[in-house]
Amino acid sequence: MHQTPSPFLLTCSNSTVITRRIMCHFFYSSLPQNHHHNQKQKQEQQQQQQQSPNSKSPIGSPSRVQKLIASQSDPLLAKEIFDYASNQPNFRHSYSSYLTLILKLGRSNYFSLIDNLLIRLKSDRYSVSPSLFTHLIKLYGEANLPDKALKTFYTIMEFNCKPSVKHLNRILAILVSHRNYVRPAFHLFRNAHRYGVEPNTVSYNVLMRAFCLCGDLSIAYQLFNEMFKRDVVPDVESYRILMQGLCRKSQVNGAVDLLEDMLNKGFVPDTLSYTTLLNSLCRKKKLREAYKLLCRMKVKGCNPDIVHYNTVILGFCREGRSADACKILGDMASNGCLPNLVSYRTLVNGLCDEGMFDEAKNYLEEMISKEFSPHFSVIHALIKGFCNVGRVDEACDVLGEVLKHGEAPHVDTWMMMIPRICETDETERTKEVLEKVLKIEIKHDTRIVEAGVGLEDYLIRKIRAKQWRG
Repeated sequence: MHQTPSPFLLTCSNSTVITRRIMCHFFYSSLPQNHHHNQKQKQEQQQQQQQSPNSKSPIGSPSRVQKLIASQSDPLLAKEIFDYASNQPNFRHSYSSYLTLILKLGRSNYFSLIDNLLIRLKSDRYSVSPSLFTHLIKLYGEANLPDKALKTFYTIMEFNCKPSVKHLNRILAILVSHRNYVRPAFHLFRNAHRYGVEPNTVSYNVLMRAFCLCGDLSIAYQLFNEMFKRDVVPDVESYRILMQGLCRKSQVNGAVDLLEDMLNKGFVPDTLSYTTLLNSLCRKKKLREAYKLLCRMKVKGCNPDIVHYNTVILGFCREGRSADACKILGDMASNGCLPNLVSYRTLVNGLCDEGMFDEAKNYLEEMISKEFSPHFSVIHALIKGFCNVGRVDEACDVLGEVLKHGEAPHVDTWMMMIPRICETDETERTKEVLEKVLKIEIKHDTRIVEAGVGLEDYLIRKIRAKQWRG
């Protein structure tokens, strides 16, 4: 009785056929095309046969097999070619073939197949380069396999290789990216010297950052102080990591003291260090200290950038000191830094919150003149402010200005403003204001249609009320 072969057998059979076809095509394409070249190649082959056992293999040289494996996009097909060549008599793969195949399999997450290849490399006593393990550690990290990465550190020594501090740091970074592996990372760090690896500044920084993120500042400080005892020189990042840890714990005074220690030791803090401190000082409402630090930055070799200025401007606006924020914005140009969109938005919102609508209007106009697009919430806040204090004319001026520059107020802005115009109960005045607004070129995104419906309903109710009173 005829039986249909299983899909698995069909797959295996087809893969074998494909592999053989590829191999045949590869080797036949390399045959000589003329008699003279054929004789020369025979002479070269005879010389190679005396030097290498691989020359006796019918499959060709290891370099040809390596190129064929490298040309495959399917890692499983590459593995089949590798196995097919391995089964040929008198054939020994080159180390490059192993490395090429391991990388192909790793990028496709076939890690169990990699384990088998490593066993073969070891049993066949290949000379292995440290770069293989560098690639493996990276692949395990990208695949979120911290256990595999940690095991690789010990596998290196099984191949009579010495792990480097680069291997150590890569593995530490992978481990600490998983909260449950911070302690195993610390254990590896503490025992690294037993395997001939001395941690460097990067090693300490990785562990310090991990413990700061876990909220364990005591161990982070312990590691920081240990660096000096072991003649490991901390860098700017070492200080910044501790500063950020202190600021997360709201210990901003300790972070400022660390900055002073850093400056006294001749380090120049980077921009991120200053950003961390300025943000924490502002959140702790220590605005005077934040402004002094901002002014001091340039003297200490770090020019304040737009992020530093915007951080302080926001801090002052949050505490109802928008007038001081205006002065800071005014000082920016003289220090080589120009206000950006965030600077103006923050300031206009702060001024509106304090009822300083005229000043807010001036900065909004300056903002628009510099081709910055105000967020609709900024426009709404200013127009609402003017309407709430009965200054409808100024609200209309703001609306006209933003429409002139192609900005689109939110429908809520229209719905709030139009009834305020109508409430003046002056028909001629209402007509005048509306005509002034509607002279502006209305773009497709101006969103006035919804407001028009509301205006119609409002006017109908107003007329009916007058008729009833009459």
